[in-house]
Amino acid sequence: MTMIALLSGLGHTIVVIASLLVYMVSTRIGHQRRHPSAALAWVVAMVTFPYAALPLFLLIGSRKFLRPVQRHAALVPAPPPWGEAEELLAEEAGTAPPPWVARLLRALDLPEAMRNSSVQFQASGEDALAALLATIDSAREQLALSTYVLAADATGEQVAQALQRCVARGVRVRVLIDAIGSLQTPRTLLRDWRGMGIAVRRFMPLLHNPLYGRLNLRNHRKLVVADARRLWSGGRNVADEYFIGKNGAAPWVDLGFVIEGPLAAQALAQFDADWRAAPGRIHRKKHRAPAVVQPEALAPGPGQMWAQWIPSGPDHADDTLHALLLSAAFQARESIVAVTPYFVPDDALLAAWTLACRRGVRLRLLLPRRSNHRLADWARERALRQLAQAGAEIQLLPGMLHAKCVVVDGEWALSGSLNLDARSLFLNYEAMAAFYGQTEVQWLQAWHEKLQAGAEPYVSRRPSWPRDIFEGMVRTVGFQL
Repeated sequence: MTMIALLSGLGHTIVVIASLLVYMVSTRIGHQRRHPSAALAWVVAMVTFPYAALPLFLLIGSRKFLRPVQRHAALVPAPPPWGEAEELLAEEAGTAPPPWVARLLRALDLPEAMRNSSVQFQASGEDALAALLATIDSAREQLALSTYVLAADATGEQVAQALQRCVARGVRVRVLIDAIGSLQTPRTLLRDWRGMGIAVRRFMPLLHNPLYGRLNLRNHRKLVVADARRLWSGGRNVADEYFIGKNGAAPWVDLGFVIEGPLAAQALAQFDADWRAAPGRIHRKKHRAPAVVQPEALAPGPGQMWAQWIPSGPDHADDTLHALLLSAAFQARESIVAVTPYFVPDDALLAAWTLACRRGVRLRLLLPRRSNHRLADWARERALRQLAQAGAEIQLLPGMLHAKCVVVDGEWALSGSLNLDARSLFLNYEAMAAFYGQTEVQWLQAWHEKLQAGAEPYVSRRPSWPRDIFEGMVRTVGFQL
């Protein structure tokens, strides 16, 4: 009996050591940079429950399909001298990207900012739905729709009818939905859509080879592209709560936009890459980042605006949006405005924003008083208390706020699908549009001021020790929320 106990103890130790070795080797060789809390959680799980933790790690442990490109500094395009850059900005009357933004995003191998014909923002669900249906109806050759949630409700029915009209006039229609986000989407609905002639794919289905795709890497991008010339995007999914309200409740506060111009072609290239990766048969040696598409630029003209497509996710070697937000915290001179439904930042971004507050940058953060994810509300409390202590202005909106927006120094802004939490920053496939025109930035600032007028200030309170412990436990796994 003693020998059996010793052997069982030795066997368990071997399994623990083997699990830790697998974690270490796969993390180092695969260049899987992790948040400290994520690394700690995996190590503790490997030691405590190796028989469950190791298979789980092999199933969902990876977060990148690409390794960072090792390039000599001489191969990176050199930015123009400061004098030339300043003259260029003066000629563009403040509509081009700030020099440091342009240099950073160029170094991250992202498409350059380009002139576009027009942009229109939609703050209300009614306007957003009208813009979505108009974008679908404008397609003459091809239409691409990507959404995280697709609901079988009144909004989904209106979208289905618009897609059916597209098919009837000979348009090639493709619809990409996330397998987890749209888990409740009836299979009969997708079968009916396919029967209409609509090509439908689920992004990384639950049943696929775990050696390729990963269940925890979800496609959170929301976009509709008509003929590579018109783009509808923002934070809204295809469901009633985002447009017309659900069960008698008002629709969620959200933000969307329609852009006509070269940005639509860049978004379509992103969709094409997601479409190819959707089945989950992704192998690192064969997987490539989406091609950097540079459509034919528009000639300068009145009414044009500068915009830039900024994707982020496992299909990019760098955490592009996290790098941009982190750099913006140190580059900001006057103000940072942030609107997000969920706020669970990593330690680096939280420290950068805290330092920005302490050096005099006015940081204004707008959140819902209570979101639709209660655990995320618990996880945000420590970060909110730290920012409030540093001098940040935090406002809570009574209703559900689902919009995502960041404005820096009143000069440039971001809007799209990215939440300010670790899941969006490090795990999800996300996309934002950067706006550099003063007209667009001022519209977003006015929209924020209007929302803030109906919000109430966040009051920081010292938590009880049970709550403090629970908040710490929730934040430890915050990267998975």
